[in-house]
Amino acid sequence: MSTSTSLWITSKEPRNATITMRRLPLVLAKRSTSRRSPTHYPLNSPYSRRNLRLAPPFLLDDYTPRYQLLSSVDAAKKRSLSYAHLRNCNLCPRLCGVNRYEKTGVCLIGAETVKVNTIAPHFGEEPCIQGHNGSGAVFFSGCNLRCVFCQNHDIAHQRNGFDLTPEQLAEWFIKLQEVGMVHNINLVTPEHVVPQCALAILHARDLGLKIPIIYNTSSFDSLESIKLMDGLVDIYLPDFKVWRDSTSKRLLKADRYAEIAMESIKAMHDQVGDACFTPDGIIRKGVLVRHLVMPGKENEGQEIVKWLAENVSKDIMVHIMEQYFPRAHVGKKASRSRNVDTVVDPGGVEASKKEKEKVKYEDINRAVTMGEVSSVREAAAKAGLWRFVEAAEHGGFNI
Repeated sequence: MSTSTSLWITSKEPRNATITMRRLPLVLAKRSTSRRSPTHYPLNSPYSRRNLRLAPPFLLDDYTPRYQLLSSVDAAKKRSLSYAHLRNCNLCPRLCGVNRYEKTGVCLIGAETVKVNTIAPHFGEEPCIQGHNGSGAVFFSGCNLRCVFCQNHDIAHQRNGFDLTPEQLAEWFIKLQEVGMVHNINLVTPEHVVPQCALAILHARDLGLKIPIIYNTSSFDSLESIKLMDGLVDIYLPDFKVWRDSTSKRLLKADRYAEIAMESIKAMHDQVGDACFTPDGIIRKGVLVRHLVMPGKENEGQEIVKWLAENVSKDIMVHIMEQYFPRAHVGKKASRSRNVDTVVDPGGVEASKKEKEKVKYEDINRAVTMGEVSSVREAAAKAGLWRFVEAAEHGGFNI
């Protein structure tokens, strides 16, 4: 006789309740072999909650999004600040200072609309973000960085997509919630459109939005921008890409990246703290930092995780990512501006075959090794970090 089965756990609670039509594994002792109809458990039943092995400070019985707690006065102030930022843009460290109602800065995005490439339930995020129904991802076109290895370069480096006003964007948030039944709204690369996002969140609140907001960023944000999102964002999902300024200048085309990322991540953590979850295993608030390990740059990753432990929190959640592969400009043939087909030196020396076949950013034109990833992971554990996004030994989400 089998001792395991699966039961449908249903609830008449609203869609944003802890459990809704969730199929969970249960182990039953001395169960009859006769066929039974699905059993209905109340939300406070022990069978409707996962055994998370999670310390109480990081476990929430319920969660109300921060934007729901804003007073009407605070919401009006947010709207006013949003328009002010667009008239004198200081949303990222490039500090263009342009009036985006009249012209655009580095990001090439104006004031009245955002350009969106994709809006859909997304299943390519961390398990605690995508959950069972997906994360409501909004991929914005454009970016304030120009990473030569960008894994989403077809979106971030180009202005492909369709234009939406903040009000139209808010209506899409509601569609993701009501039709997609997603766990959250995931704003992907929003650094250059923060005011429009703020206006959209406030409008969506009036339309009935009730799920958390994720700010999914490269961390090249201005502190003014992060301040504007205070009270609107529940989950910050920042990348911390590289440590050395020479690396950021060469690979990100940005000065002072690490210094700015440190300021931004500390400001994010001051707002929402460490990652917290509801009993269904879904993150509801807090910071989750991503670091994409780069070929030959594992020493920079080691410095990053050490800084996080010493200067932010040893309880901060970290995802040490191994999926780097050459994209965007990496691996393309080198520029022929030096006429490498004929000579490489003033003396008229003919270019070698190797020189002719030279590619851009050759040092990162390969996949990352597991040894490089492991070295960053070990450095993180040595520094005192312990909350990692990884496969759980006990099954389910490791939170």
